[in-house]
Amino acid sequence: MSRISQCFEKLKADGQTALIPYITAGDPEPWVTVPMLHALVDSGANILELGVPFSDPMSDGPVIQKACERALKNEMSLQHVLKMVAQFREKDNETPIILMGYANPLEAMGYQVFAEQAQKAGVDGVLTVDLPPEESDIFLPLMKQHDIDTIFLVAPTTTTERIKMIAEHASGFIYYVSLKGVTGSAAIDASQIGEKLDLIRQYSDLPLGVGFGIRDGRSAASVSEMADAVVVGSTLVNCIAEHEKTPEKLPAVVAGLVAEMRHAINARDMAK
Repeated sequence: MSRISQCFEKLKADGQTALIPYITAGDPEPWVTVPMLHALVDSGANILELGVPFSDPMSDGPVIQKACERALKNEMSLQHVLKMVAQFREKDNETPIILMGYANPLEAMGYQVFAEQAQKAGVDGVLTVDLPPEESDIFLPLMKQHDIDTIFLVAPTTTTERIKMIAEHASGFIYYVSLKGVTGSAAIDASQIGEKLDLIRQYSDLPLGVGFGIRDGRSAASVSEMADAVVVGSTLVNCIAEHEKTPEKLPAVVAGLVAEMRHAINARDMAK
């Protein structure tokens, strides 16, 4: 059983919702990424989503686009990201790590090489935005062979037929994009989220995570009523941008934001 599956099973047994924060590797400085990851775990994160910087992050809004630009100026590469995961694993061998990014860096490295190196580094899952199940005939078997979960996105506009296909190929959990548009673009509509999650659950027993539009403890708690996991990205990345000139403060800063969300989610979980 993967670390991701183990994490969700434990949380379910404890009546808790997973909190999954996202940061971009190498933003604003490469040396602060791993300390931030540890700080996120210490403040209540259950699973970590680590962004692989890319020059054309098509599903991301301006906040994460700029984070990728800052990271790329630091000459971050997929190889560097894998080294960060390995460094994180020196102290934490339990918290699942998901790499979120785009197909181009994986293709440049080669799927086989990536699968081998990602497994060796301690990567637990991959979410490749522009590599849908329809185009993953080579990728999916390699990830399965190397015990790496493949996480796919479901959007508000995804048809029932396509939800069925995604459910057949996904592992770890399914990521529901709570709004139309890019990351950080709008506020969420809880009623629409609930309806879509109910539909997805008709075709999959996997945990369901919800992201895009979660800005604070209140919105995180609202989503936790319906989802198995709450994914937060742009709010954290925006905070990182605000402290770009003082990166040494960032582990404590991001920990404070995640602790607030963890507290709000826990309060809602206890009230269920």
